Amino acid sequence: MVEITKQLDATDLRCPLPLLKAKKALNDMAEGEVLEVRATDPGSERDFKVFAQQSSHEMISFKKEADVFVYQLRKGA
Repeated sequence: MVEITKQLDATDLRCPLPLLKAKKALNDMAEGEVLEVRATDPGSERDFKVFAQQSSHEMISFKKEADVFVYQLRKGA
């Protein structure tokens, strides 16, 4: 099980706000720490996948719980 360092509730926010808030949270974290983000905007799935591919951060988990998308991102270098 992954230890979550910080949680971000981005439910009810429209894109691109969930990703922007996640980027800000990651900037305040140390390398290797894990951010968990909860979002309800379906567009966030594409945004977070592309962000993880194009950044030094790793998406270590993605799941959908009812209408909530849950992302776990490990802070990269």
